[in-house]
Amino acid sequence: MLALDLGDKVLGVNLRDLVPKTTVELKDLSGKSIAIDAYNALYQFLAIIRQPDGTPLKDSQGRITSHLSGLFYRTVNLVELGIKPVYVFDGVPPALKEAEIKRRMRMKEEALIKYEKAIQEGKIEEARMYAQATATLKDYMAEDSKKLLDLMGIPWIQAPSEGEAQAAYLTRKGNTDYCASQDYDSLLFGAPRLVRNVTISGRRKLPRKPVYVEVKPEIVELEKVLSELGITREQLVDIGILVGTDYNPQGVKGIGPKTALKLIKEHGSLEKALREIKNAEFPVPPEKIREVFLNPKVTDNYKLEWREPNVEGVIDFLCGEHDFSEDRVRKAIEKMREAIRKAKGKTTLERWFG
Repeated sequence: MLALDLGDKVLGVNLRDLVPKTTVELKDLSGKSIAIDAYNALYQFLAIIRQPDGTPLKDSQGRITSHLSGLFYRTVNLVELGIKPVYVFDGVPPALKEAEIKRRMRMKEEALIKYEKAIQEGKIEEARMYAQATATLKDYMAEDSKKLLDLMGIPWIQAPSEGEAQAAYLTRKGNTDYCASQDYDSLLFGAPRLVRNVTISGRRKLPRKPVYVEVKPEIVELEKVLSELGITREQLVDIGILVGTDYNPQGVKGIGPKTALKLIKEHGSLEKALREIKNAEFPVPPEKIREVFLNPKVTDNYKLEWREPNVEGVIDFLCGEHDFSEDRVRKAIEKMREAIRKAKGKTTLERWFG
C-alpha cells in the first residue's frame, strides 16, 4: 500500500479486497466527465506535494500553496487529455461523523509529534512520511481552490453534506460519466461508476524504499461488484458497517471484508448477522448509518458549465498573489487551451465546453 494512498489507509470503508477493478490509462478517460471529490483530492495534494523534509509549499507570506499547485497542474493535465472535471466540495458533515473527525485529529497530532522528532534526529525521509499524515485542509484553502477553479473555467459544486454522496448523485443522474475518489464509500452512496487514482496517477515512490511504482486509474463498476459478490447495494452497505465506515470507524472487532461478506450472504442482513456476533458495539444505531448511505443529503441546485479560462486572472491569482512561476503557469494554460482545440477540432474553447 502506498503511504500516499489516504483513501485506503485512514479514510472511508476498506473494500479493497472485495471489489473487482479494471486498471486503465488516464488517457483512456478522454471524452468523459468526472465528478471529483474535492476534499479527497486536496488532501492528496497537501500530503504529496512537499519539500524533501516534509514541509509543504508556501508563498512569500507563509501561506501553504501545495493544494493550489496540485489542483492547477492536475486539472490542466486532465483537460489536456480531453477529460471534463467537476469538483464537489463537502458541506456540513453528518453528526454521526463526529467520532471519526476526532479520530483523524488525534492521528494528525500524533503524526506531528513524530514528524518533529524525526526532524530533530535528522531522519529526513521518515519526517516526510509523518508530514504527509499531518495534512490539514483549512477553510481558506477550500475557498482559494474554488476561486482558482472559477478562473480556470472549471465547474464546482457545493454539496449540502458529504462531497462523495453528491458526486455519486451526479453520476447516478447521468450528469457525469464517473465519480472520482480514493474512497470506496462512493459505492455505498450508489455511484454506478467509480474511478480511483485520478488525482495521484503517475510515478510514485514507495515509502521507505528506493522503489518507484506507476499508479494508474482503477475503474470500479457498482453493478459488476454486486453481481460478482452476489449481493444487493443494501447488503454492500451492511458489509461496510461491519468492516467500519466514517460513521463507525472501528467496525466490529475481528471482522474484515471477507468475513463480513460471508456473514451478510449467509444471514441476508446486518440485523440477522448481528445475532451471531457477540459483543458487537456501535457508536450509533447501525440503521442510522445505513440511512446516511442509502438516502444521503444531496442537491439539484447546480449547473455544469465548462468555460474558457481567464488566463490573466489565473496569472494574477497564482503568480501575483501566491508567487507561482509565471512562465510555468502561462505554458500550462496555453497547453490546456491548445489541447482542447486539437482534440475537438473547434475554433473556440466556448464551443467545445458548451
